[in-house]
Amino acid sequence: MKLKKRILLAIATSTVLVTVVLVLDVQTRLNYPGNLHVPAKAPVKYSFRQRHLQKMSNGSRDASLAVSASGQLSAASDDPTHTSPPGGGTMLGEDPTSGRKELRATGTEPPDPYHDLQEIVAKVEKLSKRSGRTRNHWNPTVGELLGRDSRENATLWDDFHLSMSQDELYGARDPTVNRLLKYMTTLPISHISQKEGGTQIKLTIEFIDGGRALFKPMRYPREQQTLKNQFYFTDFERHNAEIAAFHLDRLLGFRRTVPTVGRTVNITRELYMVAQGDLLSTFFFSPEKNHCFHGKCSYYCDTSHAICGSPDMLEGSFAVFLPGENEVPRVSWRHPWRRSYSRRRKAQWEEDDDYCKTVKIRHPYSEGRRLLDIVDMSVFDFLIGNMDRHHYETIKMFGNNSAPLHMDHGRGFGKAFHDEASILAPLYQCCVMRHSTLATLLRFYTGPERLSSAMLASLASDPLQPVLWPPHLSALDRRLNFVLQVTRKCLEGVEDPSRVIIRDNH
Repeated sequence: MKLKKRILLAIATSTVLVTVVLVLDVQTRLNYPGNLHVPAKAPVKYSFRQRHLQKMSNGSRDASLAVSASGQLSAASDDPTHTSPPGGGTMLGEDPTSGRKELRATGTEPPDPYHDLQEIVAKVEKLSKRSGRTRNHWNPTVGELLGRDSRENATLWDDFHLSMSQDELYGARDPTVNRLLKYMTTLPISHISQKEGGTQIKLTIEFIDGGRALFKPMRYPREQQTLKNQFYFTDFERHNAEIAAFHLDRLLGFRRTVPTVGRTVNITRELYMVAQGDLLSTFFFSPEKNHCFHGKCSYYCDTSHAICGSPDMLEGSFAVFLPGENEVPRVSWRHPWRRSYSRRRKAQWEEDDDYCKTVKIRHPYSEGRRLLDIVDMSVFDFLIGNMDRHHYETIKMFGNNSAPLHMDHGRGFGKAFHDEASILAPLYQCCVMRHSTLATLLRFYTGPERLSSAMLASLASDPLQPVLWPPHLSALDRRLNFVLQVTRKCLEGVEDPSRVIIRDNH
């Protein structure tokens, strides 16, 4: 009996001691959150972004900006359950697909009001009003330079072409755009042809009134994302990305993207019946009796990459055609931050911390508006996740004062849970931003209407709504917050903020 009592006493004592140790361990972890276990893949991801964005050997300011940017993104990227607003904290969460513990945003901290950036914007606006530069800015239109006013017998398409200006493709209150969007969803199609160039099939649509639009067919459902092991230049283009990009461009006040709208077409009655030549020969019926076609091009134009209806109804984006090259010529420019489009080789800007210095001394970036326009474009591309910006165009008659056109966004909105910091290289390497752009970003971040809400309201007017998968809307707010963080980083240690936030007229 004495032996049994001793054994029971020993077991009870051991249990109490183990319990005390566990309680102390839990308390220690709660009191010292810095001891939280960071997943093993985090340092690898961080190191990759270090190497991918900048060389860190010289410790330059541009390099520190890039690494700071990529480090802040790691907690919000690649997280299918991340829905917290900007400014949230972090906690340990479990990935439902892998079961691994990872750092997650909690959204418990209030969003940063960015009072410092708002004060800088207010000062710049005050200086602009004093100088009167905004009142003296000249923004000619195509019609003015061609000496052609809108006539009574002019079509709606003619009115749009003649009203295109140096700073924008259409005015903020121009009623022509909404009428064009309605036209493209209702007008009967009289002829189609395959547009030349590019790696994927696109159709030129001609309407019965003579207007033309560029048709990009549906390839993916809304929720399908770019595969993780797929390069950006091999991804299919998304018709809904073109539609969403137009709405975002208009909300941000750029108005440099051609009006684009969604439409559901009947392949049999609206495409096959008016197709001709080589394109006509590519129409067929699939084993499921769906009507399909694949066109003829250098890539992705074969039976295995065919575009099929359900059974013959097909979604697509319709973008207004710009005037012809003979009437309004355009100039194509190689983007200075163009990617290498190689699986192994990197572009110069990815390895040179001082790359922006070489850009600034080259025409047309050495003077005028063009560098600020490129930064605007990088912010826009970052918000939609577009890495495929190799060239851009300007309208020749406006010379170097022409705003670049924002075109070809089919590879945007491909990854809702990944934010590609390198798209912002023009911003964090050059550290300049147009003050009107910053003012708009702050307005959509601080409210009363957030960017995601404004986009949702704007896209509600499109016939194909919902245009975006909800996680893409959440990504807009998250990425907007990140752009403001990078801008604030650019201003650190700068005595004169006007060297970073540039007073502008357009």
